[in-house]
Amino acid sequence: MTESASPEEILRALRSLRAPAFSSETEFHSLVAAALRDGGFLVRHEVTLAPRCRIDFVVGGVGLEIKKGRPARGRLIEQALKYLRSDQLHALILIVERNAAVPSTLCGKPVYVLSLLKLWGVALP
Repeated sequence: MTESASPEEILRALRSLRAPAFSSETEFHSLVAAALRDGGFLVRHEVTLAPRCRIDFVVGGVGLEIKKGRPARGRLIEQALKYLRSDQLHALILIVERNAAVPSTLCGKPVYVLSLLKLWGVALP
């Protein structure tokens, strides 16, 4: 298991995910963790970055946050900023069910969006 990884390596492991529709974010956490471990990554789950600031996963210095549906853009950006202010992270991957439009850089750190429906070839309005 490797403790460090680039966002691109992590995204490559996540792109192999194939899962049925999920009813909650929590259900998907175990699938994401398994995909990352299968990719050879050391995964930390529910990591506290600061008081009242906990992210779903951290692999090396890359944070991963899972969002069901299509999250509100403003709220998602606020949350991403809160995470990226942490010195523990050098990049953020947002795993969303539907696409989310966020800047590719926040706090001078890269932000990646992995849309599950787009990944699986499903197009919904």
